[in-house]
Amino acid sequence: MKKRHYYSDVLKRFRKHKLAMIGLCVLLLEIILVVALPLVFKLDPYASDSSVRALSGPVSGHILGTDKVGRDNLARLVYGGRVSLSVGILSALMSLVIGTPLGIVAGYYRGWAETIIMRLCEIIMSFPSMVLILVLAAVFGPSISTIILVLGFLGWPMFCKLLYANVLSYKEKEYVEAARAIGTKNFTIMLKYIFPNSFSPVLIAFTFRVARAILQESTLSFLGLGVQAPAASWGNIICMAQSITVLSSMPWIWLAPSLALVITIVSINFFGDGLRDAFDPQTRI
Repeated sequence: MKKRHYYSDVLKRFRKHKLAMIGLCVLLLEIILVVALPLVFKLDPYASDSSVRALSGPVSGHILGTDKVGRDNLARLVYGGRVSLSVGILSALMSLVIGTPLGIVAGYYRGWAETIIMRLCEIIMSFPSMVLILVLAAVFGPSISTIILVLGFLGWPMFCKLLYANVLSYKEKEYVEAARAIGTKNFTIMLKYIFPNSFSPVLIAFTFRVARAILQESTLSFLGLGVQAPAASWGNIICMAQSITVLSSMPWIWLAPSLALVITIVSINFFGDGLRDAFDPQTRI
């Protein structure tokens, strides 16, 4: 009952956080649009329209104009949203899956496990992240799967160190000592008593990791080492704005994906801030 009451309080505090609710609504709307619009309007991000000139402005049938090979910018914006959101979520999930058990093991068992895992975290975090991502993307070849794997692998130290710090605190609690005294197995203690109490900071960190991964993917795609044409992502659509002509006189090409990227990142950050405030006991009403 206490746990149910606690999560009820968390939900109430989250619902009172206006910016968090706005961010959640925007994210849900984006997900619905990138999934539903291609089905409803039969959007094709790869088809070129020979009846319309390349780099055309908004015209009938192409409300955001066309790109340099005559493909519909709206279709590429929607499919680019699918790719960018998928890369952000899947890479963050990969980081979570790798970092969570390693952090719990390092904090609970200490000793050689702590030494190996934490030194590995420090080695990975000591490299400039974007430089390392660029090198790995160049070595393994730019593709959607490569970007997910690279971002996912380089993101796990954040979750590992977060869980490690929490486990060091929770493993000394009375209820953990009591469970250990009655012969409860270590795996059960970690799964039943330690991880649930560390869940809220991990959830908050996950939201911010998604935002960071989306930005990193867009940066890589903008530099030509991320998602490759003809596949679309917000980053490689914005890449066309490297041309001064496009940047100054063809805003319909780069403005929409730029706004979509900014709105998505801001909404995720609002959502993460709301979760942080809702789980923080000091904000309890």
